Amino acid sequence: MAKYRKLSRTSDQRKALIRGQVTALLQHGKIVTTEAKAKEIRKVAEGLIALAVREKDNYETVTVTAKVARKDKDGKRVKEVVDGKKVTVYDEVQKEIKKDQPSRLHARRQMNKVLYAVTEVPAEGAGKKKNTKEVDLATKLFEEYAPKYADRNGGYTRIVKIGLRKGDAAMQVLLELV
Repeated sequence: MAKYRKLSRTSDQRKALIRGQVTALLQHGKIVTTEAKAKEIRKVAEGLIALAVREKDNYETVTVTAKVARKDKDGKRVKEVVDGKKVTVYDEVQKEIKKDQPSRLHARRQMNKVLYAVTEVPAEGAGKKKNTKEVDLATKLFEEYAPKYADRNGGYTRIVKIGLRKGDAAMQVLLELV
């Protein structure tokens, strides 16, 4: 018996398809796809969520001191003249950061091995590169999904059959996070 479905693709195409679909599922919370693809995507997505649930509290909070450039009301850096040169003025700021323990760092790297980098564009800034922002899905898994599914033992996704696709009569399903 096979351990996975080939989905009529070569191995590199199949891996890229599954990575893309898992990334879309975790970013949006639900996707529409065929039944065979959904069953393969479900395996990978549930594994990533289980990894996040296992490692969700495995970090320490550390206070660090950072130098941050002072800014004026327009958001531009404040400059002073020192010895005839313009020099940016810096302030020291205390910040609380989360430092991953080694096992959580390993889990984060395992997740990033599967997930693609995601760039979100806000609706009002569509078509403009300046307003885009990178979304870290590994952090989203740890901070959003892990606490949500902490008391649940597996079964993080649901497959709902929608009906047959018009072109080739393949069964369409909605794969969503519970």
